[in-house]
Amino acid sequence: MTAFAFVFPGQGSQAQGMGKEFFREFALARQCFEEAGDALHLNLAQLCFEGSEAELQLTANTQPAVLIVSAAAWKVLHAETGLRPVAAAGHSLGEYSALLAASALTLPEAAAAVRQRGAFMQDAVPAGEGAMAAILGLTAEALARVCEEAAQGEVVRPANYNAPDQIVISGCAAAVERASALAKERGAKRAIPLKVSAPFHCELMQPAAERMAEVLRSISWQKLSSPVISNVEAKPYPGPEAAADLLLRQITSPVRWVESVQAMAGLQAEMFLEIGPGKVLTGLIRRILPEAKTLNLAVPADLQAVQKVR
Repeated sequence: MTAFAFVFPGQGSQAQGMGKEFFREFALARQCFEEAGDALHLNLAQLCFEGSEAELQLTANTQPAVLIVSAAAWKVLHAETGLRPVAAAGHSLGEYSALLAASALTLPEAAAAVRQRGAFMQDAVPAGEGAMAAILGLTAEALARVCEEAAQGEVVRPANYNAPDQIVISGCAAAVERASALAKERGAKRAIPLKVSAPFHCELMQPAAERMAEVLRSISWQKLSSPVISNVEAKPYPGPEAAADLLLRQITSPVRWVESVQAMAGLQAEMFLEIGPGKVLTGLIRRILPEAKTLNLAVPADLQAVQKVR
């Protein structure tokens, strides 16, 4: 039997209509949308299927929307195949989906947590004062030096180590702009400003982390049914008692995605299955491990490919 790693996308993977096919074809998926929606007093189906691009890009909406689409796809996968992963991980927001798939918390708890996480992160920095940019073609060491030089008393730092040749920086808008220009001077192939509502995964998110502390510590964390790799440490959670601390640190710490993928490979993962909207993580995994085998589960038709290799 193939050893699967489950990976769950984060913000940036959202798209209008996401999850609609699962909702239409599976009662279990509809139950997921209803259960999470009831917890939030929010019509998640309407948001995902009919919401405008502007509505979906609001962080407080994006986070529960991406989570519910991933959760519905995973629930159907589990019901149809019984598959259990040798390891799982999620990119930023996706870590909540990974923990949900490992039975560490319930769907209403996860939905409520990410809804508040999104709102707190959106509110942490006034609009226009923060920024993020993807830097292509510089090493982590070279980009760290660029950020140090470009900071000039402001915040700018690596936020997402997405692939060996793609690192996202985050911080004060002017500092990110300086770092982007300097990175290109130092040999970066491209510096791409990202359309985000806040500068995630840097110390400017500390107000959000402080507000999330009570939320995360009120959750009744359960024993994980399979290993989940944390973004912060790029190694498996030691136990449910670490969840609140790791997720709080995640808000202000870089996403160590390259190391997380390598950690899953080290746990003998033979196939990486991206569960949820988009194919962002699949592309990154192929750049991290060119020999990796990957699949996506974004629509019900994808179940056939999973069944063939399981």
